[in-house]
Amino acid sequence: MSSMNLPVTPVRTLRSKVPSAAQIRTDVLAGLVVALALIPEAIAFSLIAGVDPRVGLYASFIMAVSIAFLGGRPAMISAATGAMALVVAPLSIEYGLDHLIAATLLAGLIQIALGLAGVSKLMRFVPPSVMTGFINALAILIFLSQMPYLLGFDVPAYVMVAIGLGIIFGLPRLTKTVPAPLVAIVVLTIAAITMGLSTHTVGDEGELPDSFPVPLLPDVPMSWDTLALIAPYSLTLALVGLMESLLTAKLVDDRTETSSDHAREARGQGISNILVGLFGGMAGCAMIGQTMINVSSGARTRISTFLAGLFLMLLCVLLGDIVGLIPMAALVAVMVFVSLVTFDWHSLAPSTLSRMPWTETLVMVVTVVVIVWTSNLALGVIIGVLVSMVLFARKAAMQADVTSVLDPEGGTRVYSVNGEVFFASTGDLVDRFDYAEQGLSRVVVDMSGAHVWDSSAVAALDRVNEHFQRHGVEVEITGLNEPSRRLHGELSGTLTSGH
Repeated sequence: MSSMNLPVTPVRTLRSKVPSAAQIRTDVLAGLVVALALIPEAIAFSLIAGVDPRVGLYASFIMAVSIAFLGGRPAMISAATGAMALVVAPLSIEYGLDHLIAATLLAGLIQIALGLAGVSKLMRFVPPSVMTGFINALAILIFLSQMPYLLGFDVPAYVMVAIGLGIIFGLPRLTKTVPAPLVAIVVLTIAAITMGLSTHTVGDEGELPDSFPVPLLPDVPMSWDTLALIAPYSLTLALVGLMESLLTAKLVDDRTETSSDHAREARGQGISNILVGLFGGMAGCAMIGQTMINVSSGARTRISTFLAGLFLMLLCVLLGDIVGLIPMAALVAVMVFVSLVTFDWHSLAPSTLSRMPWTETLVMVVTVVVIVWTSNLALGVIIGVLVSMVLFARKAAMQADVTSVLDPEGGTRVYSVNGEVFFASTGDLVDRFDYAEQGLSRVVVDMSGAHVWDSSAVAALDRVNEHFQRHGVEVEITGLNEPSRRLHGELSGTLTSGH
């Protein structure tokens, strides 16, 4: 993974012992850092979705607090995200907040259903090269998301970003008692206030709420027309949210060397989104940036996730005036740090690229390009998986081989098939036999070194048999393993010896 090592803990499962006092303190401080980083992000995502900033802030609060209890991945942060905001923006802009809330509720129900159906098991089909591409693309997107601030900063702000990065990277060499990002935020805020610097602040991003959210129901017609309108948005929200959350959970599993319950995470995401909708928020999911802030700060338990949401709301409601004074340069420094530690620099090392098969490098690059180009994480992962499948099928097809030997007494030729026989390899397989060989009365097709995977493979063997029979040659298929023999017996009329 990344060359910048994050704190790790011994491999363990969710049934870990009670966290120590030191771990609890670390989680509390990490939750505070995450809460500060969530505020401008939630405001920005609300604006993308075309709703009041409070909608995103309320969603982030409810999502983080609820997923801390319902989720299956401790220390992972879920809140309002840019990907979900982009999905729902057309609906909310054209039809209003109530339809957005209704779509959020339905998305939650769909996620619960998918979780119960075992959608989390599909994560095993995401190749490591796609996962690496997903991580690198996220790191790039996190950095690019800060460009509007960086391009709009003046000289003092750039100096603050540089000082902030210096604190974040330098402080851990002296002490790890307090998260370096938190120290950077506090120091830069105090410096900006005492020096009277006129710089862009959190308060400039949007108005912070002055009260906690209250339960509500969306004011939409209860009709099939409404369902038909919101269903496509809800389905997309559910799929994008689950994909981002499960991939982020897998990333945290790897970074912390711990295991988590992905099936529970999928169900928890759905329940949390229902709660978000009932409190007037927009749909959310796991956030890679804030999650990496949390993990790199040393957080390992659900306490950090819960407190990130609670601190977010307390800071807005009780300390909104003070929070509004935080310079965006401080938060930009934190997010740039996150992008740097998230990126898998080892994947670009010459030694790695020289050893890595070109197909895996291609899959990684395709995943990165699609995600960065479209800002659609789900689309990038899906295309990456499809490219990986095509390349694997091509490789497997090329490995199917046929060799033959003629019986010394003549009249019988034994063909040995080796490799995986499926739809991609059957065309070449049929052409590897000499059907018009003179003097043959019998052919043995030895399948002991092969495996028959699908109906195309069975049909190919049938064609081989038919071609030989047209020339008056008897065909015997031998050596099929039990699964191959069973499949061949079910789909073909050809008798097999099975030995």
